[in-house]
Amino acid sequence: MFLGLDLGTSELKALLLDRQHRVLASARAPLTVQRPQPLWSEQSPAAWWQALETVMDQLQREQPEALARLEGVGLSGQMHGAVLLDAEQALLRPAILWNDGRSAAQCEALSRAVPELAAISGNLAMPGFTAPKLLWVREHEPAIFDRVALVLLPKDWLRLQLTGAAVSEMSDAAGTLWLDTARRDWSDRLLQATGLSRAQMPRLVEGSARSGVIKPELCRRWGLPEGLPVAGGAGDNAASAIGMGLVEPGQGFVSLGTSGVVFVSGDHFEPNPAQAVHAFCHALPGRWHQMSVMLSAASALSWATRLLGYADEAALIADAATLDPERQQRAPLFLPYLGGERSPHNNPQAQASWTGLSHEHQRADLAYAVAEGVGFGLRDGLLTLGQGSAPPQALSLVGGGARSAWWAQLLAHVLGLRLNVHAGGELGGALGAARLGWLCAGGRLDEVCRQPPIERSYEPDPAIQQRLPERHRRFQALYPALHPTSHMV
Repeated sequence: MFLGLDLGTSELKALLLDRQHRVLASARAPLTVQRPQPLWSEQSPAAWWQALETVMDQLQREQPEALARLEGVGLSGQMHGAVLLDAEQALLRPAILWNDGRSAAQCEALSRAVPELAAISGNLAMPGFTAPKLLWVREHEPAIFDRVALVLLPKDWLRLQLTGAAVSEMSDAAGTLWLDTARRDWSDRLLQATGLSRAQMPRLVEGSARSGVIKPELCRRWGLPEGLPVAGGAGDNAASAIGMGLVEPGQGFVSLGTSGVVFVSGDHFEPNPAQAVHAFCHALPGRWHQMSVMLSAASALSWATRLLGYADEAALIADAATLDPERQQRAPLFLPYLGGERSPHNNPQAQASWTGLSHEHQRADLAYAVAEGVGFGLRDGLLTLGQGSAPPQALSLVGGGARSAWWAQLLAHVLGLRLNVHAGGELGGALGAARLGWLCAGGRLDEVCRQPPIERSYEPDPAIQQRLPERHRRFQALYPALHPTSHMV
C-alpha cells in the first residue's frame, strides 16, 4: 500500500494505492488563496498543514488497516512557490505562490545580471519562478531577507513537517531558476545572483529516491509503520506524467485545466528559451521533459460562457458543435490571451481578441472560435517542443476540458495527432506521488509506471486537417499584427 499526497493551490489531496494499481481511498481538503494587493498571490503554510491533518485524520478513521500496511509515501505539489524560514525553521512570511506576478522588474534585473541564465536553467526568467520572488523580498522586505536561512518549495515544506528533513527533488527544483538543469544540481552562479548560497537550499534527491522517514510521533498518531520512507516526489506536472506512465522519450500529455499544458518526456536536456518553453528535469533519474504553457485554456471557455450568456460550458460547446465545416471556415478567429501568455510569446501583457466579425456571425460562431483558438494556442506550444527530436504521434489528454468529446476531437484535428483519454486521468499528481512512493520502496519501473487503460481515442481526420492550416496561419499572423497597438490609449 502506498500513499500519495498532492498539495495543489485549491486543495490538498491524499490517495491510497495498492500493488494491483487500485485506488483504495482518497481524501481532499480545500485551500484558499490570499491576494492582499494587485498581482499578489499568497498562502499560509500553516493552512497546508491543517489540510494535511484533515485528510490524514479522515484516512485514519476510514482506512486504518491500509495505513498500517503502508510501504512508501510520495509528495507532489504546486511548483515555484517561495516558503522562507529562519534559522529555527520558523516561517518568516506567507508563501509567495506560482501565480504571483509582482516580480516582473526583478525578472528583468536577473536576466541582465546573468546573461547565461537560460542556458543554465533551461528557462527564461518569469514572475512565476522562485528566484525573482527572492529578489523582490530582498528589495522590498530586506529585514525578512536578512533572516532567510532556508528556502523551500511548498511540498518540500510539508516534507519538513513530516520528516524533519529539508530536501527537494529535481523536477520541482528545476522550476526555481536556481538549478543547473543539465547537471541536476544547484547552480552557485544563479544562487549568488539572488544573494543566496547552497547553505540556504535543501538537499537534492531524485523523485524516486528516499528523502527521509515519517516522524515517530506522526506514525503513532495515524497508525503508520515506524520508519515509513518518503520519496523525493515531483512537481505537479511531472507527477501527473508519472501517474499516467508517461516516462519514455516522446510520451506526454495535453492538459486542459485553467491553463493549458503540453508536456513531452525526453532523455536529454533540450532547452528552447527563445519560445518560452520550459525545460525541466523529470521525476526519474536520467530523464527530462519539455513543457509549453498557455495561461488561458479551459478558463477561456468559462469566460466566454459568462460573456455570451450560456448556462454552462457544456451549453457553449453544444452550440459550437452545430457549425458545419463551411461555417467553421467563416468563423472569426480568437486569440486566447485573456491573462497574457507564456509559450511561445512570453508576454504577460498579451491580450485576447475576436477578429473577423461580420453581420452574419452569431454567438455559436464566437463560441466555436474560442474552442478553436485554445486549440491553436496549444498547437503553437506543441510546435516549440522537441525541435531536435521526432514529433510525438500521440499524447494523453487530461484535465476538465477532456470531458467534452467534441472539443477533444477538435483538438486532435488541430494538433494533428491522436489524443488518448486514460482511466484515472483525473487523479493527477496524487497518483504519481503514490507511484513514486512505490518506486522508493523498491518497485520496478516497468511494474509501477504502467499506462492506465485507454478509455477513448480521438484520431485527426485528414480531410478536416486540410482545412485548418490556413486558419492557423491567419491565427499566427494576428499576434504580431495586433500586439503593437494593444496598449495604445
